[in-house]
Amino acid sequence: MSKGRILVVEDNMDTYELVRFILEKNGYDTFLAMNGRDGVNAATKQLPDLIIMDIAMPEMDGLTATRLIKNDERTESIPLIALTAHALPGDRQRAIDSGCDEYITKPMDLLDLVNSVNHFLGKV
Repeated sequence: MSKGRILVVEDNMDTYELVRFILEKNGYDTFLAMNGRDGVNAATKQLPDLIIMDIAMPEMDGLTATRLIKNDERTESIPLIALTAHALPGDRQRAIDSGCDEYITKPMDLLDLVNSVNHFLGKV
C-alpha cells in the first residue's frame, strides 16, 4: 500500500530515476513531469499528495510553475519541495517566496529528502 503519490517535476532523467528509486523504496508512488508547464498541468489534473520541483527547466521554470500551483485553489495546499542546484545566496529565499514549502539543494542528501517527504505527508 502506497504512503502517497508524489509528482516529480524534473527535466533530468538521471535525477528523476534516483528520486523515484529512493521514494518508491520508502513506500511512495511517483510520477514525472519534465518541465514546469507539464508540472502545473499534472498537478491540477492528478492532485498529488506532494510535489518535488526542479527550479531550472525548459518551457517554464520551477519558480513560475510553483507560483501557478500555489495560486490555484485546487492545488494551493499541496506541499511543494524545491530540489535544485541553485544554491547561491538568495536562491532559497526566492524559492520560499514563490511558494515552496521546503528547499533542498543538489547534490541531495537522500535521507534529507525522505525525511522532508515524510514530514510533509505526516509519515514521521
